[in-house]
Amino acid sequence: MLNKSVFDFLLELRENNNRDWFHANKKMYETAKKDFQLFVELSIEQIKTFDPSVSGSNAKDCLFRIFRDVRFSEDKRPYKTNFGAFIAQNGRKSRYGGYYIHIEPEQCFLGGGCYMPASNVLKAIRNEIFHHPEEFKEIIENAEFKKHFPELYGEKLKTAPKGFPKDFEHIDLLNYKHYAVSKMIDDQTVNSDQFVKEIDNSFKALYPLNRFLNEIVQDL
Repeated sequence: MLNKSVFDFLLELRENNNRDWFHANKKMYETAKKDFQLFVELSIEQIKTFDPSVSGSNAKDCLFRIFRDVRFSEDKRPYKTNFGAFIAQNGRKSRYGGYYIHIEPEQCFLGGGCYMPASNVLKAIRNEIFHHPEEFKEIIENAEFKKHFPELYGEKLKTAPKGFPKDFEHIDLLNYKHYAVSKMIDDQTVNSDQFVKEIDNSFKALYPLNRFLNEIVQDL
């Protein structure tokens, strides 16, 4: 189970998102971070059983920093109110498809795939789908996949991406800006022993999409 310290800290931080409180409660933060990191380590071991590409990952490299970059934001709160980890080959900065765990009271979710891929990666993914649309459709229309992830995440282009014919039969598959998915998880599940099972079932369903994406990325 996810340790209760993680939710307890995030709830407190949400009400006290300032540097004075954070520094006064740094031990609480360090405990929560350590417990989340341990949970991610165990999740990596879980994912390795069906996706060997994450075998070289370690939790420390997968965790996102809690400190916000406020230089160009009107929101000057110094800290994120969540813990997040992207489990993939090369960790959170990876260009590979992976598995994302987001812990935030009332806004927890699981997700993955390729979110905000670099332009060359995005073009390569679209090109592969253009040449093999049925293979891609078989993945995203699979019943188990759709049970967890009914649709791909994010906005789409309003017209065909540059370099692809507008009359392509499956042009809608090429218009995505991300090839990623997500699903909300209620707090009760996250704070129970059912969360581990939810991660296992969701990420097993996600694996074929990541495998498809990563076979593209590894050739770039």
